[in-house]
Amino acid sequence: MARAYSQDLRDRVIDAAFSGKSVRGSAAHFGVGPATAIVWVRRARETGQRSARKQGPPLRSKLGPHREFLLGLIEQTPDLTISELLERLAADCGMKASRSTLWTFLDRCGLTFKKDRTRGRTKPPRHLETAGRLVRRTA
Repeated sequence: MARAYSQDLRDRVIDAAFSGKSVRGSAAHFGVGPATAIVWVRRARETGQRSARKQGPPLRSKLGPHREFLLGLIEQTPDLTISELLERLAADCGMKASRSTLWTFLDRCGLTFKKDRTRGRTKPPRHLETAGRLVRRTA
């Protein structure tokens, strides 16, 4: 993963651009990409902010407002599948979400999908399998 440039370098590039040198010239002088320098200078002009923004994806989930509903469903019926949870979410809350969104949400809530002990690898394929259940992850 890329790491942020130092604040000192940002300040020097921005100050050089503010002192009359072109943004591209400032970028070349300090060994920074022109697009990077343009973004830094534009942000400094528009908002006055010179510091780096937080890296990484946002930590909020579109399922956040439905947290209590989802966790309540799981508490009532721990053997619900992801598909059943998605169907209930759509029917009861009018909210559509993808499997990966729900999976990530459950993972962040500390829930994991556990198979029952009755599911063994030595069972014949015609054996009726029971659904797994969601349980709290242990540390």
